[in-house]
Amino acid sequence: MRGVLEKNGPNLLQSADTMMDQQGEKVAAAVAAHNPPINLPQDDTSAIAAYIHSIQATMGGQGSPPGRNPVGLTYNILVGDPVAGQAAFTRLCSSCHSVTGDLAGIATKFPDPRTLQNTWVGGSSTGGGFFGRGGGASGMQATVTMPDGEKIEGKIVRKDDFIVILTLADGTRRSIPIDNGVPQVDVKDPQEAHKKMVLLLDDPDNKNMHDITAYLATIK
Repeated sequence: MRGVLEKNGPNLLQSADTMMDQQGEKVAAAVAAHNPPINLPQDDTSAIAAYIHSIQATMGGQGSPPGRNPVGLTYNILVGDPVAGQAAFTRLCSSCHSVTGDLAGIATKFPDPRTLQNTWVGGSSTGGGFFGRGGGASGMQATVTMPDGEKIEGKIVRKDDFIVILTLADGTRRSIPIDNGVPQVDVKDPQEAHKKMVLLLDDPDNKNMHDITAYLATIK
């Protein structure tokens, strides 16, 4: 398994980044630094990392015969403390999410622990998980600051280097030409709170992340 953008790309299965990676963090960093750029949503990057890990779990060493190493190995994701996870969830997540509200039955919706962890860490919501993910800027809330200081707020219908089209609060649409970055368009990132939360999870052993996963696995 080698990189396809280069004829003699690195062997991903023997890469130090993929071998030392735990939950896609090193793979995500490698993708972000790739030249030419590769733009992938976080949950797609996590899925790629999980796929590479699944192959690494069953492969043999270079030159080893078939059957030399055990197959069917799986990663034990539920290594955290659910009690500590409940405390971490309350501290980091409960201002936006509730296990009796939007996350009710999340462990039933995502019975596989790896999928559960990738879902909430990546911020995706296939079938009602943590966070929704839209395509591009369409549908996001934006504020347009006109040259005279007037601020126009609405949901983006279309945005490029030359025009922004908004749906205003009263349901009408407004098209605003853009010339050399004027007027300024500020798009509110719906994942902003989640990204800040993920930064707070950062610790050398990913303890907070594993604890929260173990706790969410009990919410059925």
